[in-house]
Amino acid sequence: MESFSQKLAVVTGGGSGMGRELVRQLAGDGCSVATCDLNEESVAETVRMALAGAPSGISITGHPCDVADEAQVNRFRDEVVERHKTDHVDLVFNNAGIGGGGSFVTDTRQSWERTFGVDWWGVYFCTRAFLPLLMESDEAILVNTSSVNGFWASLGPGVPHTAYSTAKFAVKGFSEALIEDLRVNAPNVKVAVVMPGHIGTDIVVNSRRAHGEADPADMGDSDLEVWRTSLAGFGQPVDDLSTDQLRQVVANMGEAFKQSAPLSAERAAEIILVGVRRGAWRILVGRDAEALDAQVRADPEGAYDPEKMGAILRRSLQGEGAKGNGS
Repeated sequence: MESFSQKLAVVTGGGSGMGRELVRQLAGDGCSVATCDLNEESVAETVRMALAGAPSGISITGHPCDVADEAQVNRFRDEVVERHKTDHVDLVFNNAGIGGGGSFVTDTRQSWERTFGVDWWGVYFCTRAFLPLLMESDEAILVNTSSVNGFWASLGPGVPHTAYSTAKFAVKGFSEALIEDLRVNAPNVKVAVVMPGHIGTDIVVNSRRAHGEADPADMGDSDLEVWRTSLAGFGQPVDDLSTDQLRQVVANMGEAFKQSAPLSAERAAEIILVGVRRGAWRILVGRDAEALDAQVRADPEGAYDPEKMGAILRRSLQGEGAKGNGS
C-alpha cells in the first residue's frame, strides 16, 4: 500500500500511546480513521488532535469500546459503517492492549482473564467483525500488534509474565496462520504482525484502569502489599519502604515506564506505518526488539535458562545485535 491517502482505517486503543500516534499520522497522510478506546474522554482528545493536523475532507471518529466484549466490538463496527457511510475499510490496526495477570499460579483468575481478554480476544473479535469489510476493499491490510513477548515469554528472572505473553504468542501465531488463509481465500487482504519492544506509552496507567484498580492514593494496605511483592520480583528495593513511600512509587510507575523507554510512541507509529507501506508482514519495533529477536533465535534452548535470562534482557535493552532502526 503505497499511500494512505483517501483510505479508511480502524485503530483500536486509540486513546493514547501508539494508538493515538497511529491515528494522528494516518490522518496527517490524508486517511480517514475510526478509533476506539475504553476511555471515551481520551479517544475524544485523540480525535481533536488528529483533526488539527489533518487535511480538509478527512473524517475522524472516536468510539467508546471494550474490545474484550464482542457485543461492543460489533456495535463499534456498525457505528463505523454508519458514521463513515462506507461499505468497506482499508486498514485495521488491532492495537489495544493491557498488562496484568503475571502469574497463572498466584494472580487472580479475574486479572489473568481480563488481560488475556483484551490482548487476545480483542484481536480475534475485531478481526471477526471487520474482516468482511476489509474483503470489500480493493487493497486491504490487517495489522495485529503482538510484542517481543510474543516470541520471548519473559520479563527476566523471577518475574512471571503469563497472561500477556500467552495472548501475544496467540496474536503472532494467528497473524502468521492468516498469511496463507488470506492468500487463498481473500487475496486482496494482507496481514502484518507488529512486535514492539519497550515503547513510551501509558500502558501501566491504562492497565490499572482496565483492571478496575484504585488510584495509588486510594489503595488500601493489602493492595499495596501486592505491589510490594510484584516490585520486589523485578528486583526493586521496596522491602523497607513505608506504606506512603510505596504508594508514591506505584503512583510514579506509569511515568517512569514511559520516560525510560528507548523509543517514543510517535517514533514507534512511524516505524509501523513504514513497514505497512512496504508490505512487510513482520514488523519489529525498536532496536531492543531486534536484538532480543536475534538472541532468542540464536539460542532458543537458552532463552529461559535462569543463568542466561538476565544477560539476554540486558543485551536487548542495550540494543546489542540490532542491525536496523526497527523497521
